[in-house]
Amino acid sequence: MIRDRQIVLSWDRNSDPAFLRSREWLLTNGLGGYASGTLAGIPARKYHGLFVPNLASPKGRHILISRCDESLTINGRDMHLGGAEYESERFEGELHLFLREFRLDHRIAVWTFEHEGVVFEKSVAMVHNQNTVCVQYRLLEGDALDLQVRPYVSFRRHDESPHGEPGIFTLEVRRGRHEICHTESDMVLRFLLRPGPTAFVTEEREESNFMYRIERDRGDPEFESAFSPGYLLARIRPEQPAVFIASSHPWEQLDFDANAVFDCERQRLTNLLSLAPAVQDDPVAEQLAMAADQFIVLPGSRLEESVLAQASGGELRSVYAGYHWFGDWGRDTMISLEGLTLATGRYREAGAILNTFSHYVKDGLLPNLFPEGERQALYHTVDATLWYFHAISRYVETTADRALVRNLFPVLQSIIQHHLDGTHFNIHVDPKDGLISAAADGYQLTWMDAKVDGWVVTPRRGKPVEIQALWHNALQLMAQWAAELRKPHEQYQTLAAQVRDSFNQRYWNESGGCLYDVIDGPEGNDDAIRPNQIFALSLQHPVLYQRHWKQVVDVVRDKLVTAYGLRTLSSDHADYKSHYRGNLRARDAAYHQGTVWPWLIGHYIDAYLRVYPDPAGARALLEAFPGHLYDAGIGSISEIFDAEEPYAPGGCVAQAWSVAEVLRAWLKTKPGGSSSR
Repeated sequence: MIRDRQIVLSWDRNSDPAFLRSREWLLTNGLGGYASGTLAGIPARKYHGLFVPNLASPKGRHILISRCDESLTINGRDMHLGGAEYESERFEGELHLFLREFRLDHRIAVWTFEHEGVVFEKSVAMVHNQNTVCVQYRLLEGDALDLQVRPYVSFRRHDESPHGEPGIFTLEVRRGRHEICHTESDMVLRFLLRPGPTAFVTEEREESNFMYRIERDRGDPEFESAFSPGYLLARIRPEQPAVFIASSHPWEQLDFDANAVFDCERQRLTNLLSLAPAVQDDPVAEQLAMAADQFIVLPGSRLEESVLAQASGGELRSVYAGYHWFGDWGRDTMISLEGLTLATGRYREAGAILNTFSHYVKDGLLPNLFPEGERQALYHTVDATLWYFHAISRYVETTADRALVRNLFPVLQSIIQHHLDGTHFNIHVDPKDGLISAAADGYQLTWMDAKVDGWVVTPRRGKPVEIQALWHNALQLMAQWAAELRKPHEQYQTLAAQVRDSFNQRYWNESGGCLYDVIDGPEGNDDAIRPNQIFALSLQHPVLYQRHWKQVVDVVRDKLVTAYGLRTLSSDHADYKSHYRGNLRARDAAYHQGTVWPWLIGHYIDAYLRVYPDPAGARALLEAFPGHLYDAGIGSISEIFDAEEPYAPGGCVAQAWSVAEVLRAWLKTKPGGSSSR
């Protein structure tokens, strides 16, 4: 249940412990770093770790602590929490035998254990905007407990293949402070247990060949080894909790009240929720707003850019597209911006994100992504740049901050001109019809961007339908903004009119009663029924003639709508895949060939409400998502779902545009709320 801004899962000790190994928790620190694992305390992904900071040097996210195993003795019975899984379904760890409840409390992970009248609680929180994790151990009922905390370290970048050998680590202990270094790395892990003095027992362990279940199921390397130098000892009393602190910062930055971190994090999120009256007293909306917070970041591996931004009077902000493996992507950022920031009242950060990305525009293109651990962006995208106009429009309409348009207008002008002149990846406007064409061998340029071993699964070369919808919307917005700024605007109006006329002449597929997905491709026009056509009427300035709106909505409803979003291809197509599973090639073959994407439901609802004055019917399209907050990644929304029942979730367990668009649609369809865009 959801109560008091908490998601609560009660646990029956007679239940199958596999359930706890299939549910994941995630905490973030505002820098792109995170702590994450399964409810069972047993890592199931190579990305899982108690402490995964996003470092400036070496750049990127690194798993410093893969897990901590705790041991306690209650009335002569040893309790072994944490553990690992091995081949043949064998696993170590007894957490499931003592667990009473798991809670996600304002984005603090809390486990409550009980045995023979003793009640014990473990809480995990990350310090916001700092690469530090805190684990609090509290005795709620009982006299006193002896606690052992054993950290396992890895020191690998989180997206690297698991290490077969942990390598050589050195440990230095001085006055209760512990530092671990790896002989082949400049990284330093600092950890301690408060309050002191505490004891540290040197008892080295090399945990070899434990298994990551999810990596195995995905056909990826699944065996890992990790090193533990020993364990910390503490005496826990009801009035004196203990806190394990791990950090990559110097010791002087760790001189704080560790117990206060947990209340500070709750208060921080309470303050954020106060910015958005629309989400308050709505438990689902509050959970989604707190989930949204996890994606808004100051990229911790690019701190030099933050210095430059501050020097110019601004601030660096970006959006991480999904956890665990995505960084900041231009397309995802611009699609997500309204739901993550505007729906949650975080206007200042929205403006900072839009300004930040303006500095990265190159030859008329917004970055597609920043690869993990690198500063240089990649630009192979045709749609991210056009979504930028949409995001700016949503920001201006919500905040009335027209100064941002004035400041960004030269950048926007340059973007339009580069598209007219032609830019990279053969992205250009066809002068014959005013439509945008894009094609480059070996590149995937639209949001349907799966590629494996050089195979671009859905190349969509030519003139994709949603690109024209976004282009028309951008031109209409530019005409409006230019007029407001008293600049020449007739060119944009003329181009927009040409695009609209050409679009409606060329994209309507009479036999299908819907729109072509791509025209002028290598093999002609593509009549595959995909969700991309919905953008022709969902955007602020629809490119599609109104007389066709209902037909498009009805076809998409009948062919593509599911309980968790829209299929990416109709089931009657020869390339349709009903399930997303198997190795990388098999998964990518299904990624946009039927697989359901939740983020699409937001724009479908926008289009649906333009055709049907039925807010209750639109709200019904979202009714499965509150239950999903207990699946996969607790408190968040997954990246994708299978195309057929039971619609198993897949991909990232926490995806920015999934959360953003479901939250935006949830608020839009709220009883008594506005059904306008």
